[in-house]
Amino acid sequence: MDSMKSFKGYGKVDELEEQAFRRKTRKRIIIIIVSIVVLLAIVVGAVAGTVIHRRNSSSTKSPNPVPGAELTPAASLNTLCSVTQYPSSCLSSLKSSNTSDPEVLFKLSLGVAMGELIKLSKYPKELISQVNDTRVVTALNICTEVLEDAVDRLNDSVSSMELGKEERVLSSSKIDDIKTWLSATITDQETCLDALDELNSTLAPKFKAQMQSSTEFASNSLAIVAKILSVLAKLHVPIHRRLLSNDEFPDWVSAGDRRLLQDGSNMTVHITVAQDGTGDVKTIGEAVERVPKKSLTKFIIKVKQGTYLENVVMDKHKWNVMMIGDGKDKTIVSGSKNFVDGTPTFATATFAVAGKGFIAKDMGFINTAGPQKHQAVAFRSQSDFSVYYRCSFDAFQDTLYPHSNRQFYRDCDVTGTIDFIFGNAAVVFQKCNIQPRQPLRNQFNTITAQGKKDPNQNTGISIQKCSITSKDSNLTALTYLGRPWKEFSTTVIMQSDIGSFLHQLGWKEWVNNVDPPTTIFYGEYQNSGPGANVAGRVQWAGYKPALTEDEAARFSVGSFIQGPDWLPDADVEFESTL
Repeated sequence: MDSMKSFKGYGKVDELEEQAFRRKTRKRIIIIIVSIVVLLAIVVGAVAGTVIHRRNSSSTKSPNPVPGAELTPAASLNTLCSVTQYPSSCLSSLKSSNTSDPEVLFKLSLGVAMGELIKLSKYPKELISQVNDTRVVTALNICTEVLEDAVDRLNDSVSSMELGKEERVLSSSKIDDIKTWLSATITDQETCLDALDELNSTLAPKFKAQMQSSTEFASNSLAIVAKILSVLAKLHVPIHRRLLSNDEFPDWVSAGDRRLLQDGSNMTVHITVAQDGTGDVKTIGEAVERVPKKSLTKFIIKVKQGTYLENVVMDKHKWNVMMIGDGKDKTIVSGSKNFVDGTPTFATATFAVAGKGFIAKDMGFINTAGPQKHQAVAFRSQSDFSVYYRCSFDAFQDTLYPHSNRQFYRDCDVTGTIDFIFGNAAVVFQKCNIQPRQPLRNQFNTITAQGKKDPNQNTGISIQKCSITSKDSNLTALTYLGRPWKEFSTTVIMQSDIGSFLHQLGWKEWVNNVDPPTTIFYGEYQNSGPGANVAGRVQWAGYKPALTEDEAARFSVGSFIQGPDWLPDADVEFESTL
């Protein structure tokens, strides 16, 4: 991220896959219109009738029940759209629905967003023929990649609405999934704009105007889901949350993956990478090419000791890959792509992963471009349910890019200068070493730059029980815990040890001498060390120097990334609670 701007550089679809996807999408939209008839009907109908009935029943002993009010199509639509950020676009896009079933309306809203995004995803290719600047072409290719990812996320949301035979209402885990994927859909669109903005491209305003409808429609669907969950909780509808454990890894890490992360001695390796020729292949890229598409079982790659000079991209079709090295200082992936030499920030990553269920253990990821080259990412992740255990991420500006979806980092080292942990994932760092280093002259350090764009996104950066110490003994640059990148940026530092190098203000505004929006959420909870004194901290409206236990608990592994639902599969140490 450029230290003077709010822009970040941020990457294709097989034609046969796209045709198959369209057929599947049309079928699913038809199915979901008629499939579920409970969830949102409970939400709106119960608010109008059941809640009144319960209150009256509890205050009187009248044997006569109070009938619920039946909503007209117009009233149902107005109620649903009133919870969104863009009620006008919500109303106009669904006005011809002619149904009073708010559940059907919600599913139709997904269909509307899907249609607009599919159309938008073709737009970058139309513009490429009009552009001569190779940097802008690269940015437009990034737009194509992330917009197609956004379509996939919407498709995942549509699929998740299909209830199983034994399900009456959506489980809390499905609601969390839908919120995560819709959040990622919005992030993907914002990433496209960031890629164009950081180049000061004249296409940026044009693209933003073209994107307005798809952004609003996705936001509308997200708002409805986010509000549904709170209403269900108030109505005490069972949502079947699993009990949290106090294990070392979140519960979505399976028992098998947990054993692999903790020991790994009995694992079945599918491909071994070794530079000396003693393995199956000599480069990580060759190993990635052999990974099957959308594998439902763990595919294990062993990478032997060595420094691998390559840029690796694991696309969205590479599911459930586990990559294990010989140690974070022994197995190293090294690259040097950077913004100054013409690569958008998104594409500078030495290692990038998008397929869900990725696990890395005992690996090091480096971008050697150096501070003079500005944005230079060592690692970028868009992988949902991804785990990083005993890994290191080393660079200067923009080192680690947890872009979107749910991610967990345990016992990792992260080193950098400006905004060296940035993005809009729902991410927890637990028991990691976070190390700012000396930047260029006249630069300051900011550890985090969180990119939450919509108030209903379930995203943010949570740093828990970490050690925040300087990488260099000669660190003299002003150093801060972070700065808010977007309107709803969310970052918390909890139960961590903070060194004396930290500036007493703790946090840095994005624009000098201009307070950030009141809509951000920044906070600290039970930190220790010489840098943990909050007496001299910033006085922002959106900053809380001492979170309550309940506020902090929202950002634990169990609550924030639903760790108990998926981390047990990864065999990684974790603590679900505070």
